[in-house]
Amino acid sequence: MKHLIFIAIVAILSSCSSKTNKQQTEVTQEKWSLKMADAIMQRNDSLGYYNGRTRMGWSYDVALLGMAINKLGDVDPKYSDYMEAYIDQMVEEDGTVPRYSMEKYNIDLINPAKNLIILYKKTGEEKYKKALGQFVTQMENHPKTESGGYWHKKRYPSQIWLDGVYMGMPFLSMYAREFDAPKWYDVATHEIKLVYEKTRDPITGLLYHAWDESKEQKWADPETGLSPHFWSRAMGWYVMAIVDVLDDLPEDHADRADLIEILKNTIDALLQVRDEESGVWYQVLDQGNREGNYLEGSGTAMYIYAMAKGANKGYLDKEYFDIASEAFDDMVDTFIIEDEDGLPSMVNICGSCGLGGNPYRDGSYEYYTTETIVKNDCKGVGPFILAAVELDK
Repeated sequence: MKHLIFIAIVAILSSCSSKTNKQQTEVTQEKWSLKMADAIMQRNDSLGYYNGRTRMGWSYDVALLGMAINKLGDVDPKYSDYMEAYIDQMVEEDGTVPRYSMEKYNIDLINPAKNLIILYKKTGEEKYKKALGQFVTQMENHPKTESGGYWHKKRYPSQIWLDGVYMGMPFLSMYAREFDAPKWYDVATHEIKLVYEKTRDPITGLLYHAWDESKEQKWADPETGLSPHFWSRAMGWYVMAIVDVLDDLPEDHADRADLIEILKNTIDALLQVRDEESGVWYQVLDQGNREGNYLEGSGTAMYIYAMAKGANKGYLDKEYFDIASEAFDDMVDTFIIEDEDGLPSMVNICGSCGLGGNPYRDGSYEYYTTETIVKNDCKGVGPFILAAVELDK
Protein backbone atom coordinates (compact mmCIF):
# COMPACT_ATOMS: atom_id res chain seq x y z
CA MET A 1 0.00 0.00 0.00
CA LYS A 2 2.82 2.42 0.93
CA HIS A 3 4.49 1.57 -2.37
CA LEU A 4 1.35 2.52 -4.31
CA ILE A 5 1.02 5.83 -2.40
CA PHE A 6 4.69 6.63 -3.16
CA ILE A 7 4.14 5.95 -6.86
CA ALA A 8 1.07 8.21 -6.85
CA ILE A 9 3.00 11.04 -5.19
CA VAL A 10 5.85 10.70 -7.68
CA ALA A 11 3.35 10.77 -10.55
CA ILE A 12 1.70 13.94 -9.19
CA LEU A 13 5.06 15.67 -8.67
CA SER A 14 6.19 14.59 -12.10
CA SER A 15 3.04 15.97 -13.62
CA CYS A 16 3.50 19.30 -11.80
CA SER A 17 7.14 19.46 -12.88
CA SER A 18 6.16 18.69 -16.47
CA LYS A 19 3.57 21.48 -16.42
CA THR A 20 6.09 23.89 -14.91
CA ASN A 21 8.71 23.03 -17.54
CA LYS A 22 6.13 23.41 -20.29
CA GLN A 23 5.07 26.79 -18.92
CA GLN A 24 8.71 27.92 -18.70
CA THR A 25 9.29 26.79 -22.29
CA GLU A 26 6.20 28.65 -23.46
CA VAL A 27 7.33 31.82 -21.67
CA THR A 28 10.81 31.48 -23.21
CA GLN A 29 9.35 30.97 -26.69
CA GLU A 30 7.25 34.10 -26.32
CA LYS A 31 10.28 36.33 -25.81
CA TRP A 32 10.77 38.78 -28.63
CA SER A 33 14.48 38.04 -28.82
CA LEU A 34 13.78 34.41 -29.69
CA LYS A 35 10.74 35.07 -31.86
CA MET A 36 12.73 37.46 -34.04
CA ALA A 37 15.80 35.21 -34.19
CA ASP A 38 13.64 32.19 -35.08
CA ALA A 39 11.87 34.17 -37.81
CA ILE A 40 15.22 35.18 -39.30
CA MET A 41 16.54 31.63 -39.26
CA GLN A 42 13.36 30.16 -40.71
CA ARG A 43 13.45 32.61 -43.61
CA ASN A 44 17.21 32.43 -44.22
CA ASP A 45 19.09 29.13 -44.30
CA SER A 46 22.34 31.08 -44.45
CA LEU A 47 23.06 34.37 -42.74
CA GLY A 48 25.44 35.19 -45.59
CA TYR A 49 22.55 35.47 -48.05
CA TYR A 50 20.26 37.24 -45.61
CA ASN A 51 17.15 39.00 -46.88
CA GLY A 52 17.67 38.13 -50.53
CA ARG A 53 21.36 39.01 -50.88
CA THR A 54 22.83 37.33 -53.93
CA ARG A 55 26.47 37.54 -52.86
CA MET A 56 28.02 36.70 -49.52
CA GLY A 57 30.27 39.43 -48.18
CA TRP A 58 32.38 40.47 -45.20
CA SER A 59 29.58 42.79 -44.17
CA TYR A 60 29.35 44.93 -41.05
CA ASP A 61 25.57 44.70 -40.85
CA VAL A 62 25.24 40.96 -41.36
CA ALA A 63 27.99 40.51 -38.79
CA LEU A 64 26.01 42.67 -36.34
CA LEU A 65 22.96 40.48 -36.82
CA GLY A 66 25.09 37.37 -36.31
CA MET A 67 26.49 38.78 -33.06
CA ALA A 68 22.98 39.57 -31.84
CA ILE A 69 21.66 36.08 -32.56
CA ASN A 70 24.78 34.56 -30.99
CA LYS A 71 23.72 36.19 -27.68
CA LEU A 72 20.98 33.55 -27.53
CA GLY A 73 23.44 30.65 -27.66
CA ASP A 74 22.90 29.89 -23.97
CA VAL A 75 19.25 29.19 -24.73
CA ASP A 76 20.02 26.89 -27.67
CA PRO A 77 23.36 26.24 -29.43
CA LYS A 78 21.62 26.58 -32.80
CA TYR A 79 21.78 30.36 -32.44
CA SER A 80 25.55 30.41 -31.96
CA ASP A 81 25.98 27.84 -34.73
CA TYR A 82 24.13 30.15 -37.12
CA MET A 83 26.70 32.92 -36.65
CA GLU A 84 29.63 30.49 -36.70
CA ALA A 85 28.52 28.99 -40.01
CA TYR A 86 28.48 32.47 -41.59
CA ILE A 87 32.01 33.30 -40.44
CA ASP A 88 33.35 29.87 -41.39
CA GLN A 89 32.18 30.37 -44.95
CA MET A 90 34.57 33.30 -45.24
CA VAL A 91 37.60 32.45 -43.11
CA GLU A 92 40.16 30.01 -44.50
CA GLU A 93 42.17 27.60 -42.33
CA ASP A 94 45.25 29.79 -42.70
CA GLY A 95 43.30 32.82 -41.44
CA THR A 96 42.88 34.58 -44.78
CA VAL A 97 39.55 36.25 -45.53
CA PRO A 98 39.21 36.40 -49.33
CA ARG A 99 36.25 38.80 -49.23
CA TYR A 100 38.16 41.35 -47.13
CA SER A 101 40.45 43.99 -48.62
CA MET A 102 42.69 45.92 -46.23
CA GLU A 103 43.77 48.31 -49.00
CA LYS A 104 40.35 49.97 -48.97
CA TYR A 105 40.92 51.18 -45.42
CA ASN A 106 37.18 50.96 -44.85
CA ILE A 107 36.43 51.02 -41.13
CA ASP A 108 33.11 49.22 -41.73
CA LEU A 109 35.12 46.08 -42.47
CA ILE A 110 36.50 45.97 -38.93
CA ASN A 111 33.16 45.26 -37.26
CA PRO A 112 32.82 41.60 -38.41
CA ALA A 113 36.18 40.81 -36.79
CA LYS A 114 34.52 40.90 -33.37
CA ASN A 115 33.00 37.57 -34.33
CA LEU A 116 36.51 36.18 -34.75
CA ILE A 117 37.30 37.01 -31.13
CA ILE A 118 34.02 35.46 -29.98
CA LEU A 119 34.72 32.26 -31.91
CA TYR A 120 38.36 32.03 -30.84
CA LYS A 121 37.28 32.26 -27.20
CA LYS A 122 34.61 29.63 -27.79
CA THR A 123 36.56 27.09 -29.87
CA GLY A 124 40.27 27.88 -29.48
CA GLU A 125 40.70 27.32 -33.23
CA GLU A 126 43.86 29.01 -34.46
CA LYS A 127 42.36 30.16 -37.76
CA TYR A 128 40.32 32.78 -35.94
CA LYS A 129 43.35 34.12 -34.10
CA LYS A 130 45.40 34.16 -37.31
CA ALA A 131 42.64 36.07 -39.08
CA LEU A 132 42.57 38.78 -36.42
CA GLY A 133 46.05 40.05 -37.25
CA GLN A 134 45.07 41.69 -40.52
CA PHE A 135 42.34 43.77 -38.86
CA VAL A 136 44.69 44.97 -36.16
CA THR A 137 47.18 45.87 -38.88
CA GLN A 138 44.49 47.87 -40.68
CA MET A 139 43.79 49.88 -37.54
CA GLU A 140 47.51 50.48 -37.02
CA ASN A 141 47.83 51.97 -40.51
CA HIS A 142 44.35 53.34 -41.12
CA PRO A 143 44.53 57.01 -42.20
CA LYS A 144 43.59 59.63 -39.63
CA THR A 145 42.68 63.30 -39.46
CA GLU A 146 45.25 65.73 -38.11
CA SER A 147 43.27 65.64 -34.85
CA GLY A 148 43.87 61.89 -34.63
CA GLY A 149 40.46 60.54 -35.67
CA TYR A 150 39.99 57.66 -38.09
CA TRP A 151 38.84 58.48 -41.60
CA HIS A 152 35.65 56.63 -42.35
CA LYS A 153 37.17 55.21 -45.52
CA LYS A 154 40.25 55.87 -47.61
CA ARG A 155 38.00 57.30 -50.33
CA TYR A 156 36.47 59.72 -47.82
CA PRO A 157 39.58 61.65 -46.77
CA SER A 158 39.57 63.79 -43.61
CA GLN A 159 36.04 62.65 -42.72
CA ILE A 160 34.88 61.17 -39.42
CA TRP A 161 31.39 59.63 -39.38
CA LEU A 162 29.52 58.55 -36.25
CA ASP A 163 28.97 55.16 -37.88
CA GLY A 164 32.70 54.45 -37.81
CA VAL A 165 32.93 54.78 -34.03
CA TYR A 166 30.84 51.62 -33.68
CA MET A 167 32.56 49.85 -36.56
CA GLY A 168 36.03 50.09 -35.05
CA MET A 169 36.15 51.00 -31.38
CA PRO A 170 34.35 48.05 -29.72
CA PHE A 171 36.61 45.72 -31.72
CA LEU A 172 39.69 47.50 -30.40
CA SER A 173 38.55 47.42 -26.78
CA MET A 174 37.56 43.76 -27.06
CA TYR A 175 40.92 42.92 -28.65
CA ALA A 176 42.74 44.91 -25.95
CA ARG A 177 41.12 42.87 -23.20
CA GLU A 178 41.35 39.44 -24.77
CA PHE A 179 44.94 39.76 -25.99
CA ASP A 180 46.43 42.03 -23.32
CA ALA A 181 47.04 44.95 -25.68
CA PRO A 182 46.10 47.96 -23.50
CA LYS A 183 47.22 50.64 -25.99
CA TRP A 184 44.00 50.01 -27.90
CA TYR A 185 41.88 51.09 -24.94
CA ASP A 186 43.37 54.55 -25.27
CA VAL A 187 42.75 54.63 -29.01
CA ALA A 188 39.10 53.62 -28.57
CA THR A 189 38.35 56.16 -25.85
CA HIS A 190 40.19 58.94 -27.69
CA GLU A 191 38.01 58.36 -30.75
CA ILE A 192 34.78 58.43 -28.76
CA LYS A 193 35.77 61.66 -27.00
CA LEU A 194 37.08 63.32 -30.17
CA VAL A 195 33.92 62.58 -32.13
CA TYR A 196 31.79 63.94 -29.29
CA GLU A 197 33.87 67.11 -29.24
CA LYS A 198 33.71 67.61 -33.02
CA THR A 199 30.08 66.67 -33.79
CA ARG A 200 28.04 67.73 -30.73
CA ASP A 201 25.58 70.57 -31.13
CA PRO A 202 25.86 72.69 -27.97
CA ILE A 203 22.19 73.70 -28.09
CA THR A 204 20.46 70.32 -28.43
CA GLY A 205 23.25 67.97 -27.30
CA LEU A 206 22.63 65.89 -30.42
CA LEU A 207 25.47 64.79 -32.68
CA TYR A 208 25.70 65.60 -36.37
CA HIS A 209 26.21 62.65 -38.70
CA ALA A 210 29.75 63.56 -39.77
CA TRP A 211 32.60 66.05 -39.70
CA ASP A 212 34.97 66.98 -42.52
CA GLU A 213 38.20 68.34 -41.10
CA SER A 214 39.16 69.79 -44.50
CA LYS A 215 35.77 71.54 -44.84
CA GLU A 216 35.97 70.81 -48.57
CA GLN A 217 32.94 68.54 -48.99
CA LYS A 218 29.78 70.11 -50.42
CA TRP A 219 27.81 68.63 -47.52
CA ALA A 220 30.11 70.25 -44.94
CA ASP A 221 29.43 73.59 -43.29
CA PRO A 222 32.23 75.87 -44.56
CA GLU A 223 32.95 77.14 -41.03
CA THR A 224 32.50 74.04 -38.86
CA GLY A 225 32.95 71.17 -41.31
CA LEU A 226 29.78 69.54 -39.95
CA SER A 227 27.09 67.78 -41.96
CA PRO A 228 23.70 69.52 -41.75
CA HIS A 229 21.47 67.02 -39.91
CA PHE A 230 21.08 64.68 -36.95
CA TRP A 231 20.51 61.23 -38.47
CA SER A 232 18.77 58.68 -36.29
CA ARG A 233 20.97 55.64 -36.93
CA ALA A 234 24.22 57.59 -36.81
CA MET A 235 23.54 58.45 -33.20
CA GLY A 236 22.46 54.87 -32.62
CA TRP A 237 25.84 53.59 -33.74
CA TYR A 238 27.52 56.05 -31.43
CA VAL A 239 25.69 55.18 -28.20
CA MET A 240 25.98 51.45 -28.92
CA ALA A 241 29.73 51.92 -29.34
CA ILE A 242 30.03 53.55 -25.91
CA VAL A 243 28.21 50.81 -23.97
CA ASP A 244 30.12 48.10 -25.80
CA VAL A 245 33.53 49.71 -25.24
CA LEU A 246 32.71 50.14 -21.56
CA ASP A 247 32.22 46.36 -21.37
CA ASP A 248 35.94 45.87 -21.84
CA LEU A 249 37.44 49.08 -20.47
CA PRO A 250 39.26 48.60 -17.15
CA GLU A 251 37.55 50.09 -14.10
CA ASP A 252 40.56 52.30 -13.45
CA HIS A 253 40.98 53.59 -17.00
CA ALA A 254 41.45 57.37 -17.04
CA ASP A 255 38.69 57.93 -19.63
CA ARG A 256 36.03 55.66 -18.13
CA ALA A 257 34.19 58.40 -16.24
CA ASP A 258 34.25 60.65 -19.30
CA LEU A 259 32.66 57.96 -21.46
CA ILE A 260 29.92 57.35 -18.91
CA GLU A 261 29.20 61.08 -18.75
CA ILE A 262 29.09 61.31 -22.54
CA LEU A 263 26.71 58.35 -22.66
CA LYS A 264 24.31 59.92 -20.16
CA ASN A 265 24.42 63.34 -21.81
CA THR A 266 23.79 61.86 -25.25
CA ILE A 267 20.94 59.61 -24.11
CA ASP A 268 19.34 62.58 -22.32
CA ALA A 269 19.56 64.62 -25.52
CA LEU A 270 17.92 61.79 -27.45
CA LEU A 271 15.09 61.56 -24.94
CA GLN A 272 14.33 65.23 -25.60
CA VAL A 273 13.46 64.41 -29.22
CA ARG A 274 11.58 61.17 -28.59
CA ASP A 275 8.16 61.38 -30.21
CA GLU A 276 5.57 61.82 -27.46
CA GLU A 277 2.73 60.14 -29.32
CA SER A 278 4.46 56.97 -30.58
CA GLY A 279 7.26 56.71 -27.99
CA VAL A 280 9.92 56.12 -30.69
CA TRP A 281 12.25 58.29 -32.78
CA TYR A 282 12.20 59.96 -36.19
CA GLN A 283 14.64 59.47 -39.07
CA VAL A 284 15.77 63.12 -38.84
CA LEU A 285 15.76 63.44 -35.10
CA ASP A 286 14.90 67.08 -34.50
CA GLN A 287 12.41 67.55 -37.32
CA GLY A 288 9.43 65.77 -35.75
CA ASN A 289 6.51 65.22 -38.09
CA ARG A 290 7.80 67.59 -40.78
CA GLU A 291 6.58 66.49 -44.19
CA GLY A 292 8.61 63.55 -45.46
CA ASN A 293 10.05 62.58 -42.08
CA TYR A 294 9.12 59.18 -40.65
CA LEU A 295 9.45 57.07 -37.51
CA GLU A 296 12.56 54.94 -38.00
CA GLY A 297 13.21 51.49 -36.51
CA SER A 298 16.98 50.97 -36.40
CA GLY A 299 17.88 54.12 -34.49
CA THR A 300 15.05 53.47 -32.06
CA ALA A 301 16.27 49.92 -31.37
CA MET A 302 19.85 51.09 -30.89
CA TYR A 303 18.88 53.73 -28.32
CA ILE A 304 16.81 51.20 -26.38
CA TYR A 305 19.70 48.74 -26.37
CA ALA A 306 22.14 51.40 -25.15
CA MET A 307 19.78 52.58 -22.40
CA ALA A 308 18.93 49.08 -21.19
CA LYS A 309 22.52 47.89 -21.22
CA GLY A 310 23.73 51.13 -19.65
CA ALA A 311 21.29 50.65 -16.77
CA ASN A 312 22.06 46.94 -16.42
CA LYS A 313 25.78 47.65 -16.19
CA GLY A 314 25.41 50.58 -13.82
CA TYR A 315 26.56 53.25 -16.28
CA LEU A 316 23.10 54.80 -16.12
CA ASP A 317 20.57 55.02 -13.29
CA LYS A 318 17.95 52.29 -13.08
CA GLU A 319 15.25 54.69 -14.26
CA TYR A 320 16.73 54.40 -17.75
CA PHE A 321 15.93 50.69 -17.74
CA ASP A 322 12.27 51.51 -17.17
CA ILE A 323 12.37 54.08 -19.96
CA ALA A 324 13.98 51.52 -22.27
CA SER A 325 11.38 48.90 -21.36
CA GLU A 326 8.53 51.27 -22.12
CA ALA A 327 10.17 52.36 -25.38
CA PHE A 328 10.65 48.72 -26.38
CA ASP A 329 6.91 48.13 -26.10
CA ASP A 330 6.35 51.26 -28.17
CA MET A 331 8.85 49.95 -30.73
CA VAL A 332 6.94 46.68 -31.00
CA ASP A 333 3.65 48.54 -31.47
CA THR A 334 5.15 50.83 -34.13
CA PHE A 335 7.50 48.63 -36.13
CA ILE A 336 6.65 44.94 -35.63
CA ILE A 337 4.04 43.30 -37.83
CA GLU A 338 2.90 39.74 -38.41
CA ASP A 339 3.93 39.02 -41.98
CA GLU A 340 2.24 36.88 -44.60
CA ASP A 341 4.21 33.82 -43.45
CA GLY A 342 2.89 34.24 -39.91
CA LEU A 343 6.27 35.35 -38.58
CA PRO A 344 7.20 38.74 -37.13
CA SER A 345 8.82 41.36 -39.34
CA MET A 346 10.29 44.77 -38.57
CA VAL A 347 9.33 47.66 -40.85
CA ASN A 348 10.40 51.29 -41.41
CA ILE A 349 14.14 50.68 -41.35
CA CYS A 350 16.31 53.07 -43.34
CA GLY A 351 18.30 50.94 -45.76
CA SER A 352 21.42 53.09 -45.91
CA CYS A 353 22.54 56.70 -45.64
CA GLY A 354 25.97 58.12 -46.33
CA LEU A 355 27.66 61.31 -47.48
CA GLY A 356 29.53 62.22 -50.65
CA GLY A 357 30.35 59.46 -53.13
CA ASN A 358 28.99 59.02 -56.64
CA PRO A 359 26.12 59.76 -57.12
CA TYR A 360 26.76 62.51 -54.58
CA ARG A 361 24.86 62.36 -51.28
CA ASP A 362 24.46 65.93 -50.06
CA GLY A 363 23.24 65.26 -46.52
CA SER A 364 20.12 67.38 -47.02
CA TYR A 365 16.82 66.79 -45.26
CA GLU A 366 15.39 65.55 -48.55
CA TYR A 367 18.26 63.09 -48.91
CA TYR A 368 17.77 61.47 -45.50
CA THR A 369 14.01 61.21 -45.88
CA THR A 370 13.97 59.72 -49.39
CA GLU A 371 16.54 56.95 -49.11
CA THR A 372 15.10 53.44 -49.47
CA ILE A 373 13.16 52.02 -46.52
CA VAL A 374 13.69 48.29 -45.94
CA LYS A 375 11.81 45.57 -44.08
CA ASN A 376 13.84 43.28 -41.78
CA ASP A 377 17.12 45.06 -42.52
CA CYS A 378 20.02 43.72 -40.41
CA LYS A 379 20.62 47.14 -38.94
CA GLY A 380 17.15 47.11 -37.41
CA VAL A 381 16.51 43.51 -36.39
CA GLY A 382 20.02 43.07 -34.98
CA PRO A 383 19.69 45.90 -32.44
CA PHE A 384 16.07 44.82 -31.82
CA ILE A 385 17.34 41.43 -30.64
CA LEU A 386 20.12 43.04 -28.59
CA ALA A 387 17.59 45.33 -26.89
CA ALA A 388 15.25 42.41 -26.20
CA VAL A 389 18.10 40.42 -24.64
CA GLU A 390 19.06 43.30 -22.34
CA LEU A 391 15.43 43.78 -21.30
CA ASP A 392 14.74 40.01 -21.10
CA LYS A 393 11.79 40.46 -23.44
